[in-house]
Amino acid sequence: MEERCILLDNDDKILGDVSKKDCHLMENINKGMLHRAFSTFLFRPADGRLLLQKRATEKITFPDLWTNTCCSHPLSIKSEMDGIDGGKNAAIRKLYHELGIQEVEQNDLIYLTKIHYLAPSDGLWGEHEIDYIYIATKDVSLNLNDNEVSDAKWVSIEELKEMMADGVSQFTPWFRIIVEKFLFPWWTELMGKEGDKDARSVEYLRDELLHRMV
Repeated sequence: MEERCILLDNDDKILGDVSKKDCHLMENINKGMLHRAFSTFLFRPADGRLLLQKRATEKITFPDLWTNTCCSHPLSIKSEMDGIDGGKNAAIRKLYHELGIQEVEQNDLIYLTKIHYLAPSDGLWGEHEIDYIYIATKDVSLNLNDNEVSDAKWVSIEELKEMMADGVSQFTPWFRIIVEKFLFPWWTELMGKEGDKDARSVEYLRDELLHRMV
Protein backbone atom coordinates (compact mmCIF):
# COMPACT_ATOMS: atom_id res chain seq x y z
CA MET A 1 0.00 0.00 0.00
CA GLU A 2 3.03 2.30 0.08
CA GLU A 3 3.65 2.13 -3.66
CA ARG A 4 3.52 5.61 -5.19
CA CYS A 5 0.66 6.17 -7.63
CA ILE A 6 0.40 9.07 -10.09
CA LEU A 7 -1.61 12.02 -8.74
CA LEU A 8 -3.65 13.85 -11.41
CA ASP A 9 -5.86 16.84 -12.04
CA ASN A 10 -9.20 16.35 -13.81
CA ASP A 11 -7.56 16.76 -17.22
CA ASP A 12 -5.05 13.93 -16.66
CA LYS A 13 -2.14 16.27 -15.99
CA ILE A 14 0.37 14.96 -13.45
CA LEU A 15 0.45 16.84 -10.14
CA GLY A 16 2.83 14.56 -8.27
CA ASP A 17 2.62 11.21 -6.54
CA VAL A 18 0.67 9.74 -3.66
CA SER A 19 0.72 6.46 -1.74
CA LYS A 20 -1.56 3.69 -2.95
CA LYS A 21 -3.22 3.75 0.47
CA ASP A 22 -3.94 7.47 0.48
CA CYS A 23 -5.39 7.59 -3.03
CA HIS A 24 -7.89 4.83 -2.19
CA LEU A 25 -9.21 6.37 1.03
CA MET A 26 -12.71 7.79 0.55
CA GLU A 27 -11.75 10.63 2.90
CA ASN A 28 -9.28 11.82 0.24
CA ILE A 29 -11.40 10.86 -2.77
CA ASN A 30 -14.25 13.00 -1.41
CA LYS A 31 -11.83 15.94 -1.47
CA GLY A 32 -11.08 15.29 -5.15
CA MET A 33 -7.94 13.13 -5.02
CA LEU A 34 -7.55 11.43 -8.42
CA HIS A 35 -4.97 8.95 -9.72
CA ARG A 36 -4.08 7.18 -12.97
CA ALA A 37 -5.02 3.56 -13.71
CA PHE A 38 -5.17 1.09 -16.59
CA SER A 39 -7.54 -1.69 -17.62
CA THR A 40 -6.39 -4.46 -19.96
CA PHE A 41 -8.69 -6.79 -21.91
CA LEU A 42 -6.89 -9.87 -23.25
CA PHE A 43 -8.55 -11.98 -25.96
CA ARG A 44 -7.54 -15.42 -27.21
CA PRO A 45 -6.59 -15.26 -30.91
CA ALA A 46 -8.13 -18.58 -31.97
CA ASP A 47 -11.68 -17.95 -30.75
CA GLY A 48 -11.80 -14.35 -29.50
CA ARG A 49 -12.67 -15.32 -25.92
CA LEU A 50 -11.94 -12.72 -23.22
CA LEU A 51 -9.94 -13.57 -20.11
CA LEU A 52 -11.72 -12.50 -16.91
CA GLN A 53 -10.25 -12.57 -13.42
CA LYS A 54 -11.97 -12.73 -10.04
CA ARG A 55 -10.34 -10.44 -7.51
CA ALA A 56 -8.97 -12.09 -4.38
CA THR A 57 -10.75 -11.83 -1.04
CA GLU A 58 -7.71 -9.97 0.33
CA LYS A 59 -8.11 -7.03 -2.07
CA ILE A 60 -8.83 -3.75 -0.28
CA THR A 61 -11.26 -2.49 -2.93
CA PHE A 62 -13.95 -4.63 -4.56
CA PRO A 63 -12.81 -8.06 -3.30
CA ASP A 64 -14.35 -11.25 -4.74
CA LEU A 65 -15.72 -9.50 -7.84
CA TRP A 66 -15.20 -10.46 -11.47
CA THR A 67 -13.41 -7.94 -13.65
CA ASN A 68 -11.35 -7.55 -16.81
CA THR A 69 -8.08 -9.40 -17.38
CA CYS A 70 -5.92 -6.99 -15.42
CA CYS A 71 -6.57 -3.60 -13.82
CA SER A 72 -4.13 -1.66 -11.66
CA HIS A 73 -2.07 1.52 -11.52
CA PRO A 74 0.99 2.89 -13.28
CA LEU A 75 3.51 3.85 -10.62
CA SER A 76 5.29 7.14 -10.22
CA ILE A 77 8.46 5.80 -11.85
CA LYS A 78 10.06 6.94 -15.10
CA SER A 79 9.00 3.91 -17.18
CA GLU A 80 5.31 4.21 -16.23
CA MET A 81 4.59 7.96 -16.20
CA ASP A 82 4.44 8.62 -19.94
CA GLY A 83 0.71 8.36 -20.60
CA ILE A 84 -0.15 5.56 -23.01
CA ASP A 85 3.31 3.96 -23.13
CA GLY A 86 3.65 4.19 -19.36
CA GLY A 87 0.33 2.41 -18.98
CA LYS A 88 1.54 -0.35 -21.29
CA ASN A 89 4.64 -0.89 -19.17
CA ALA A 90 2.50 -1.02 -16.03
CA ALA A 91 0.13 -3.51 -17.68
CA ILE A 92 3.00 -5.82 -18.62
CA ARG A 93 4.31 -5.67 -15.04
CA LYS A 94 0.92 -6.46 -13.51
CA LEU A 95 -0.09 -9.16 -16.02
CA TYR A 96 2.94 -11.07 -14.79
CA HIS A 97 2.45 -10.21 -11.11
CA GLU A 98 -1.26 -11.13 -10.96
CA LEU A 99 -1.64 -13.84 -13.60
CA GLY A 100 1.87 -15.07 -14.36
CA ILE A 101 1.52 -13.92 -17.99
CA GLN A 102 4.92 -13.38 -19.60
CA GLU A 103 4.03 -13.41 -23.30
CA VAL A 104 2.46 -9.94 -23.67
CA GLU A 105 4.78 -7.22 -25.00
CA GLN A 106 4.33 -3.48 -25.51
CA ASN A 107 3.36 -3.74 -29.16
CA ASP A 108 0.63 -6.27 -28.31
CA LEU A 109 -1.26 -3.70 -26.23
CA ILE A 110 -3.61 -1.49 -28.25
CA TYR A 111 -4.82 1.68 -26.55
CA LEU A 112 -8.43 2.59 -27.38
CA THR A 113 -9.62 5.28 -24.94
CA LYS A 114 -9.67 6.47 -21.32
CA ILE A 115 -12.40 7.11 -18.76
CA HIS A 116 -12.73 9.19 -15.60
CA TYR A 117 -14.87 7.47 -12.97
CA LEU A 118 -15.48 7.39 -9.20
CA ALA A 119 -16.69 4.33 -7.28
CA PRO A 120 -16.89 3.85 -3.48
CA SER A 121 -16.13 0.29 -2.38
CA ASP A 122 -17.28 0.72 1.23
CA GLY A 123 -17.28 3.54 3.73
CA LEU A 124 -13.49 3.59 3.95
CA TRP A 125 -12.09 2.63 0.54
CA GLY A 126 -12.89 3.44 -3.09
CA GLU A 127 -11.59 4.29 -6.55
CA HIS A 128 -11.30 7.65 -8.30
CA GLU A 129 -9.32 7.12 -11.47
CA ILE A 130 -8.51 8.15 -14.99
CA ASP A 131 -8.37 4.69 -16.49
CA TYR A 132 -6.46 3.96 -19.73
CA ILE A 133 -8.07 1.07 -21.62
CA TYR A 134 -6.04 -1.43 -23.67
CA ILE A 135 -6.94 -4.56 -25.61
CA ALA A 136 -4.62 -7.34 -26.73
CA THR A 137 -4.79 -10.70 -28.48
CA LYS A 138 -2.22 -13.27 -27.41
CA ASP A 139 -1.82 -16.95 -26.57
CA VAL A 140 -0.69 -17.04 -22.94
CA SER A 141 0.00 -19.37 -20.04
CA LEU A 142 -1.50 -18.58 -16.63
CA ASN A 143 -0.01 -18.93 -13.15
CA LEU A 144 -2.39 -17.13 -10.77
CA ASN A 145 -1.09 -15.16 -7.79
CA ASP A 146 -3.50 -16.20 -5.02
CA ASN A 147 -2.99 -12.91 -3.17
CA GLU A 148 -4.36 -11.02 -6.18
CA VAL A 149 -6.65 -13.38 -8.13
CA SER A 150 -8.93 -16.16 -6.87
CA ASP A 151 -10.13 -17.41 -10.27
CA ALA A 152 -9.86 -16.75 -14.00
CA LYS A 153 -11.75 -17.93 -17.06
CA TRP A 154 -12.12 -17.33 -20.79
CA VAL A 155 -15.61 -16.25 -21.88
CA SER A 156 -17.44 -15.55 -25.13
CA ILE A 157 -19.60 -12.47 -25.72
CA GLU A 158 -22.72 -14.54 -25.05
CA GLU A 159 -21.30 -16.05 -21.86
CA LEU A 160 -20.36 -12.64 -20.48
CA LYS A 161 -23.83 -11.28 -21.23
CA GLU A 162 -25.32 -14.27 -19.40
CA MET A 163 -23.03 -13.71 -16.40
CA MET A 164 -23.98 -10.04 -16.22
CA ALA A 165 -27.69 -10.89 -16.31
CA ASP A 166 -27.76 -13.93 -14.02
CA GLY A 167 -28.12 -12.03 -10.75
CA VAL A 168 -25.38 -14.12 -9.17
CA SER A 169 -22.09 -13.00 -10.74
CA GLN A 170 -20.86 -9.65 -9.45
CA PHE A 171 -18.53 -7.27 -11.27
CA THR A 172 -16.32 -4.29 -10.48
CA PRO A 173 -17.87 -0.89 -11.31
CA TRP A 174 -15.21 0.10 -13.84
CA PHE A 175 -15.69 -3.19 -15.68
CA ARG A 176 -19.44 -2.59 -15.94
CA ILE A 177 -18.86 0.95 -17.22
CA ILE A 178 -16.41 -0.20 -19.89
CA VAL A 179 -18.54 -3.17 -20.94
CA GLU A 180 -21.77 -1.20 -21.20
CA LYS A 181 -20.29 1.79 -23.05
CA PHE A 182 -17.44 0.35 -25.13
CA LEU A 183 -16.60 -3.33 -24.97
CA PHE A 184 -19.34 -5.09 -26.91
CA PRO A 185 -18.94 -2.97 -30.09
CA TRP A 186 -15.15 -3.41 -29.96
CA TRP A 187 -15.48 -7.14 -29.33
CA THR A 188 -18.08 -7.60 -32.07
CA GLU A 189 -15.80 -5.84 -34.53
CA LEU A 190 -12.87 -8.03 -33.47
CA MET A 191 -14.96 -11.19 -33.91
CA GLY A 192 -15.96 -10.09 -37.40
CA LYS A 193 -12.41 -10.52 -38.67
CA GLU A 194 -11.63 -13.80 -40.43
CA GLY A 195 -9.06 -16.23 -39.02
CA ASP A 196 -7.14 -15.63 -35.81
CA LYS A 197 -8.19 -12.45 -34.01
CA ASP A 198 -5.70 -9.58 -33.91
CA ALA A 199 -6.26 -6.53 -31.71
CA ARG A 200 -4.39 -4.38 -34.21
CA SER A 201 -7.26 -4.90 -36.66
CA VAL A 202 -9.55 -2.73 -34.51
CA GLU A 203 -7.03 -0.03 -33.59
CA TYR A 204 -8.95 2.33 -35.89
CA LEU A 205 -11.68 2.42 -33.18
CA ARG A 206 -9.34 4.39 -30.91
CA ASP A 207 -10.41 7.86 -29.84
CA GLU A 208 -8.49 10.70 -28.19
CA LEU A 209 -11.23 11.56 -25.70
CA LEU A 210 -11.39 11.45 -21.92
CA HIS A 211 -14.86 10.08 -21.20
CA ARG A 212 -16.35 11.51 -17.99
CA MET A 213 -18.35 8.98 -15.96
CA VAL A 214 -18.56 11.07 -12.78
